[in-house]
Amino acid sequence: MQTDVITEQIGRIRSQIGQVIVGKERTVDLMLAVLFAGGHALLEDVPGTGKTLLAKTFAKTLDCSFKRIQFTPDLLPSDLSGINFFSPKTGDFEFRPGPVFTNILLADEINRATPRTQSSLLECMEERQITIDGATHPLDAPFLVLATQNPVDNQGTFPLPEAQLDRFMMRIRMGYPTFEESVDILTRFRGDNPLTRVTPSIEKSTLLEISRFASSDVRIGEELLEYIVRLAETTRNHPEVALGVSPRGSQALLRASQAYALVQGRDYVTPDDIKTLVPSVWAHRLMLRQPMHGRGERAEHLLTRLLGEAEVPAEPAVLWERG
Repeated sequence: MQTDVITEQIGRIRSQIGQVIVGKERTVDLMLAVLFAGGHALLEDVPGTGKTLLAKTFAKTLDCSFKRIQFTPDLLPSDLSGINFFSPKTGDFEFRPGPVFTNILLADEINRATPRTQSSLLECMEERQITIDGATHPLDAPFLVLATQNPVDNQGTFPLPEAQLDRFMMRIRMGYPTFEESVDILTRFRGDNPLTRVTPSIEKSTLLEISRFASSDVRIGEELLEYIVRLAETTRNHPEVALGVSPRGSQALLRASQAYALVQGRDYVTPDDIKTLVPSVWAHRLMLRQPMHGRGERAEHLLTRLLGEAEVPAEPAVLWERG
């Protein structure tokens, strides 16, 4: 698969999303990078900023199965995974799959469910399988969790445990629209809902092929691998950090940078790709020594400072030979 063909496919996805979502080009690019890198995304912001709408629009552009589940305090793990129920007709137990058996899962307001239910997604997100009553069921590829989350100081929320946060490749903030974007939103939605006009623009097989290309054909030099490791070690030794970036976090940044470079139309990674992604990939993985309030923002500010202080490798040559 050629890079220009992939760029054309990505352009079609952006065009479909642009029918509904005003602005947010960077957010869409980050979500595309998560998709092609085989990760999961956590969309976080205050209610009403379009997290669920963006996730639904994004899923609708893909020719993949999609399910949404609203997380509530009374949601049980079996409501996600499914159950074995006794059938009077057959006289035997039959498996009834839950909503996790899909390609794109929208976990809406994930932090409103109890930690027990939140953790039931761990095996699905990490191993692409789920074990129910001793039987392991594989999940179809691709499997992408798009979770939305309200700030933990909202009433009735449960902070995600560290192990759960670590399974998300990126935490992406929506942010409020600009004045011009807000007017455009009102204009666009004063009639019918533009979401109804969104159609799938990429087939599942093509999506999987792009993901394979991102991991195997997008080049990243040895000096950039060392750059990622140096940044990770800096977080582990920083006096403000109680728990720094793990090797899994470094691997997530590597995969995300390859996919992000492809989204930008390149088959090689630059230092700017890594610098752009560090806050989204690493901020939710850091445990700071200060109180938890405002943890995400403070972690992002700390990472921005570390990026400014770290030595940046030279820009890689575009025309280097493939190894």
